[in-house]
Amino acid sequence: MTALATATDPVTVANRLRPVLLKLNRHLRREIHSLGVTGGQASLLFTIQRRPGIGVRELAALERMSAPGMSKYVGRLEAAGLIVREPSDEDRRRVGLRVSPEGERVLRSVKSRRTAWLAARLTRLSEAELEAVDAAIEPLQELIDE
Repeated sequence: MTALATATDPVTVANRLRPVLLKLNRHLRREIHSLGVTGGQASLLFTIQRRPGIGVRELAALERMSAPGMSKYVGRLEAAGLIVREPSDEDRRRVGLRVSPEGERVLRSVKSRRTAWLAARLTRLSEAELEAVDAAIEPLQELIDE
């Protein structure tokens, strides 16, 4: 390796990390198919759960998509009984979204299945490898939170 392309070079690390994260995400999304929701739907449910009362436009902006496109996704979640629309207490013209009790049940199952799948794989690591993964969590979270 040259001085510019060391193992800790950000581009080199990014090229090695990206496919690993994509594959991990794909595996975690697959774990929930038997629950009758897609990974994208679960992601939207988690966002709505974290931000009860969020509007469709705000949700669309967070997910970087059009409001009409998001309306279709929200309509599917509502038809499945996973979310409900509620009028805002502050502005009667505004309608917010909230996860329904059934949606909360699905989210608990999603978390449980994903955690069980990941924990089963983590038990295969040595103590040192598990500590290295644990040490990487905080810096990775900082990247996401920026």
